[in-house]
Formats: sequence, structure tokens, C-alpha cells
Amino acid sequence: MTQRPLLVADLGRRSYDEVLELQRRLCRARQTGVTTEDLLLFVEHEPVVTLGRGTKETSLPLSPEGIRERGVAVFEVERGGDVTFHGPGQLVGYPILDLTFHKQDLHWYLRAVEEALIDALASLGIPAERNPGLTGVWTDGRKVASIGIHVKQWVTFHGFALNVSTDLDFFDLIVPCGIEGVTMTSIARELGSSAQPNLMTATRDAVTTAFGRVFDRRPRPAREDEWNLTTPAGEVTR
Repeated sequence: MTQRPLLVADLGRRSYDEVLELQRRLCRARQTGVTTEDLLLFVEHEPVVTLGRGTKETSLPLSPEGIRERGVAVFEVERGGDVTFHGPGQLVGYPILDLTFHKQDLHWYLRAVEEALIDALASLGIPAERNPGLTGVWTDGRKVASIGIHVKQWVTFHGFALNVSTDLDFFDLIVPCGIEGVTMTSIARELGSSAQPNLMTATRDAVTTAFGRVFDRRPRPAREDEWNLTTPAGEVTR
């Protein structure tokens, strides 16, 4: 039987609020049948701190106003999880998947996303693992990827943030994912001098391949009309 496709769109560098609204539109389009295939969006964001539904006061050493004063945007969002940071040098992935065609189980979905990232990191030469009781991906006790999802009518959005060459000093503004004492790392830091010059491209390719395997889909580049579904008035169209 022929595998269904996984449409993959690389949006480049974009602001968080723009892509958040795009995700919401794409989620609605999948729920209503305007779109019918799984989609994986890749993006790098301008510096932003996002507050998930599980964010605790202790996760914010600085107030949102104090964070904004340092040139970093702040958004409260509907995803699960605590506080996290997105910024340049970080590969952010937003899978828009209909779990009714996979498995209607949120724990399974989280573990599947972790598995894909662990596989991708292994292909880049980084041994990675889960941390029991916590969501995300670690390497030798250091956290390299964060995951926070939201699901509506079994359609997923939000997703993961994988540190490729991220300026890790930004994480000092928060308690990442609300985990006291966590050490954040990046692919570039772990590989050191062996990191290849086109590391972001290599990482994106590795994650694409791993997602295709884990979710049993055949990745292919998405045409713009398959992800950019809005008219100037903001209405979904095909």
C-alpha cells in the first residue's frame, strides 16, 4: 500500500505571532476537510518566550515586562507545558497531524515526537534519550529539545523546539520548562569542532526523515498553496 505523504514546508525566519495564527488556521482547515494530508512546518523565530498552560510563577525569574525590556517578545498560548524560549538558530517544528489517521492517544503522540527527534539526533552523531517523567529530549543529562503540544478534535498543532546553534544565554531569562537546575544545550555545542557548516539544513533533513519513519508517511516538499491557505481578508481558501 502506498504511504500517504507528509507535506513539509520551511517557512524560514518569521515572527511567532504570524506563525501561531497560521497554525490555528491550518488546524481548522484540517478539522473541516479543507486540507487532507499531514503537514510539518519548520521555522526559526525571532526571540520569543512562550508561556504554556502549565507555566508556574517560579518559572519566571523576570516578569513578562522585564523580558520584553530585553528585546524578547512574550506570548501566552494554549499549548501544554511550562515556559520556553524560541529564537534564531533553533529549529522549531509544528506538526499539523490528524491523529484519527494515526492513534488517538496524546501520550503516544508525545513519545512519537520524542522518538523522531532522538532518531534525528542519532543520525547527526548525538546520542539522545528521554528523561523519565519529563517531556522532551536530552543528551547526557542536558536538554536539547523541548516539546509542547495542543490538540483540537484530534488535530495537532504547536510542537517542538530543537536547539541547533541557539544562543543558550537566552534561556537564563526563564526556568526552561519549569525544570529547576536544567542545563540547556545545542547540537552545535555537543558536536563542537565536528559540527558541519550547514548544520541547520542537515538537522532539518534528519528530522524530516525521522518524522516520515515514525509516523509512517512519505515526506515531500509542500507547495505554497498546500500551507498558505489565506486570502488577504484572512479567510481559508483552496
